Amino acid sequence: MAIIITDECINCDACVSECPNNAIYEPDQEWSYSDETSLSGMVTLPNGGEVDADAENDPVSDEFYFIVPDKCTECKGFHDEPQCASVCPVDCCVPDEDHVESEETLLEKKAWLHTE
Repeated sequence: MAIIITDECINCDACVSECPNNAIYEPDQEWSYSDETSLSGMVTLPNGGEVDADAENDPVSDEFYFIVPDKCTECKGFHDEPQCASVCPVDCCVPDEDHVESEETLLEKKAWLHTE
């Protein structure tokens, strides 16, 4: 499953640089699939939909740092545990019960984000 940042977030910025998928954004920041990934142009999402990877998407939150679920792999294939959770001083990076995914799915998403 993806990780979510709860409203206990103190906006300290510790998690942003730790994310290998660039899935964490500042409050009110637009995001794209292509940010720090190998995706570009029209791409097929793992769920079968199509998007422009370079398009700017609306922020998920305007108050707290947020994680884009489609880019979060819980650091599978990079680290043994989600790095955002390991560095969060207030323990507000927690599993997102609305985005439950198997390890296999997370590894497939990692490969999709970082094709070479």
